[in-house]
Amino acid sequence: MTSDVPSHSESPSKFNVYAAITAKIVRAMAENKGKFEMPWHTSVTPLSVPINAVSNAVYRGVNILALWAEAAARQYGSAVWASYKQWQSLDAQVRHGERGTMIIFYRRVEAGVGELDLELLPRYVSRAYWVFNAAQVENYSAPEMPERTPVEINDDVESFVKATDARFEHGIPPASYHPDLDVIRMPLPNWFTGSRTRNPTQAYYAVLLHELTHWTGAKHRLDRQFGRFGDKSYAFEELIAELGAAFMCAAFGITNEPRPDHAAYVASWLEVLNNDSRAIFTAAARAQDAIQYLGELAAAKLDPRPAEEVA
Repeated sequence: MTSDVPSHSESPSKFNVYAAITAKIVRAMAENKGKFEMPWHTSVTPLSVPINAVSNAVYRGVNILALWAEAAARQYGSAVWASYKQWQSLDAQVRHGERGTMIIFYRRVEAGVGELDLELLPRYVSRAYWVFNAAQVENYSAPEMPERTPVEINDDVESFVKATDARFEHGIPPASYHPDLDVIRMPLPNWFTGSRTRNPTQAYYAVLLHELTHWTGAKHRLDRQFGRFGDKSYAFEELIAELGAAFMCAAFGITNEPRPDHAAYVASWLEVLNNDSRAIFTAAARAQDAIQYLGELAAAKLDPRPAEEVA
């Protein structure tokens, strides 16, 4: 892996590897960005992105967190949600006494005549809805959970990650990097089920390397701006982390091609950046910086000899 990490003195051909992967992700987004799925389950509660039972649309933004939290607190075994009337439209019935979970939908308000202050536009108005999990209804047959296959531990990736000295806490979903604690939290490997487009091993290492890329952005490392959930700096950091994961998965041979999951995830955050075509390429450059930083950390541990002695 470290031999694939470019130094400033290496030829531009090394960059072309990254550029080619970035181009493939861009092409995948143009062809069919699809839906992003969180590829792990806890022992009880699936943490795939919540979807609507009627439209099959993925819930977004803060609603994902709200529905995850409720599912975990109440031990719901499904990621499928719908309103009371929507369940009725499926000939399913919310059980008497069940309590709904509030979510928020935002509707875009177009500019009116004379509203020329672009800094204030677009505007959104919010409306609350209450939804119920599939575990709260009768006469609904939930899709079967995918059969679990074990994650195959990759010794090269494990040695590389260990050599960075990044601190991990395993068994705490969802996957996340916490700058205030400087710790990466990961679901256990055996919680990963994969998705329609990647197996559990690919899913596990894509997520782990995504969070490790975030770890490089700490103030005392590469000092990137993390921002608040949903804002532009947060979106840009997510682009960096996902591209970093795609690059490292390719370098380690975890995946030979960028997965549709990468394209779907990148596309979701590009929307926050108003589909700025330059953003993904700028993020790719920052992802390369992150990989080089990780490679230098790992090389110092895996081969502590001075660089001039390594031939």
